[in-house]
Amino acid sequence: MSILVNKDTRLLVQGITGREGLFHTRQMLAYGTKVVAGVTPGKGGEWVEGVPVFDTVRAAVESTGANCAILFVPARFAQDAMYEAADAGTPLIVTITENMPVQDMMKVRSHLDQKGVRLIGPNCPGLLTPGEAKVGIIPGHVAQPGNVGIVARSGTLTYEVINALTQRGMGQSTCVGIGGDPVKGLDFIDVLELFNADPHTDKVVMIGEIGGNDEEKAAEYIADHMTKPVAAFIAGQTAPPGKRMGHAGAIIEGGSGLASDKIKALEAAHVRVARHPEEIPDLLD
Repeated sequence: MSILVNKDTRLLVQGITGREGLFHTRQMLAYGTKVVAGVTPGKGGEWVEGVPVFDTVRAAVESTGANCAILFVPARFAQDAMYEAADAGTPLIVTITENMPVQDMMKVRSHLDQKGVRLIGPNCPGLLTPGEAKVGIIPGHVAQPGNVGIVARSGTLTYEVINALTQRGMGQSTCVGIGGDPVKGLDFIDVLELFNADPHTDKVVMIGEIGGNDEEKAAEYIADHMTKPVAAFIAGQTAPPGKRMGHAGAIIEGGSGLASDKIKALEAAHVRVARHPEEIPDLLD
C-alpha cells in the first residue's frame, strides 16, 4: 500500500527530451516506473528510451492513459506546463523545477485548486514508493518497502533519513518531498492526512526546516488528529536570523520561523524531535 504513486501509476514526462528530463526518465524507467509518454512541443512522433513523445499533454493522456505528470521544464515555461497538465485532466502533477516566481505559483495554485488537481512541488525531489514507483529524483537504491511514511521540505535530508531507516531495517511506505518554496502544492498537513488514512503506514517521519510556520500548523494537526506516532527533524537550527538559507521559504524574518519555535510546537504535540537526522530510527523504535 502507498499514497499518491504506486505500481499502477502511468507517468508522463514533460520536458522528456531535455538533458534533465532524459537523464531522470532513464532512472525512473530503470527503477520500474511505468513511464508511458513524454511531451516536448515540436517533437511529437519521436521516441525516447522506448517512450513515445507527443506535442501536447492532452494528446499524450488520450493516447496512453497517463495519470501523473512530472515536469523537467525551465522555470519560464513551467507555469504554462502545469496549466496544460491540469487542463488535460492529469490528477497529480509533480514539479521538479526550481526558481519559480511566487506570483506565478499563486496563479498556478488557484487554477489547480479549481480543477481539483494535486500538485507536489515546485523545487522538490518528487516521490518514491519503494519497490513500486519512483516519480522524481529521490535515489531509489537507498530505500526499501516498509511501513514508515516520510514527508519532507528538504531533498538531501530526505535521502539521508531514508538511508538511515533502511540501514536499520525500517522500510518506507512512501517518501514525499514537498519542497521548501513559500507557495507550493501539498503541504505537511495534506500528506500527514494521507499517511494517517493509509492502513499500511504505521509511523511517520516529518522533516522540516526554518522559515514560515508550516511545521507549527502541522504540530496542531498532529495533536488534534494524528493517530500514528510521528518523529521529526528540523534543519537550520544554527542559521543566523535574516539570512536566506537554501530554499526560498527557509528564511527567518521578524522573529518568526525559528527552529526553536518549531521544535517547541512539535514537542508539545508529543512528537519526538531528533537533534540529528541519524537519531530518527531510534525515535521510531
